[in-house]
Amino acid sequence: MFGRRKKAEAEADRPEFFEDAEADDADAADYEDDYDAVTEVDGGPYDADDLESGADLTVGEVGTRLDLGSVLVPMPQGAQLQVEMAPDGSPQAVHLVTQHGRITVAAYAAPKSPGQWREVAGDLAESLRNDNATVSVESGPWGREVFAVTPNADLRFIGVDGYRWMVRCVVAGPSGGNTADSELVASARAILRDTVVKRGNEPNPVRTPLPVVLPEALAQQLAAAHQQQLAQQQGGAPQQPAPQQPLQQPEPGPQGEQQQPPQEQAPAQPQQRRGESGSAMQQLGR
Repeated sequence: MFGRRKKAEAEADRPEFFEDAEADDADAADYEDDYDAVTEVDGGPYDADDLESGADLTVGEVGTRLDLGSVLVPMPQGAQLQVEMAPDGSPQAVHLVTQHGRITVAAYAAPKSPGQWREVAGDLAESLRNDNATVSVESGPWGREVFAVTPNADLRFIGVDGYRWMVRCVVAGPSGGNTADSELVASARAILRDTVVKRGNEPNPVRTPLPVVLPEALAQQLAAAHQQQLAQQQGGAPQQPAPQQPLQQPEPGPQGEQQQPPQEQAPAQPQQRRGESGSAMQQLGR
């Protein structure tokens, strides 16, 4: 459909791209080289600059990609969207809610040299342990994955280093449903393999989330929901803050309409975001 740079050419353009960065001694037990072994992944995440010029990036390998500005994410069959809102009413994260759990893909600015995910994974593991979660580091197709068992959900963090970007996928599922061989994790990895990152040329500081931009049809739904919430608040009706708004895809796929998954499959989310160095439990939407 559209091509990627050949591996040899990419490695020549990006010297030492797949070499490990230095690890901190404090968490040496979690940072054995085996965790950073990257297998031969058939697919992405793709860099938009590596794809054929003029290609329609919304056309994925197995379906339609949802264009969110900095990332284009394929939509699984039957998935529903949830948008996490900033206090000013702008979108700051988009979640894919499936029948097995929730998947969130986001892109961040990163340096040219690799290793940001290794550092972020260490920070996440430490923060999760501070939140009394049971944490382990596992090896996946792109290297290390952070797996945590919490009272509300089992969480898995998958990261991929790119050229001046890093993608992080947060997988949240019910207890026992987020293991490496689960359908939820298989779906998350399939989504990552067909994700496209549009980094842009802006000189963003490292670890800065790249902006989320909704398609026009979804933005209109979100604006209408936000206006309705404001009208209810002005009318004096008591209402709790709602950082997420469920949305429908503007054009459902040919295999049928979307279905709302069971509520317990989508763990509750915090109402406020914190910085990358904050509590991992409050970064789930990032």
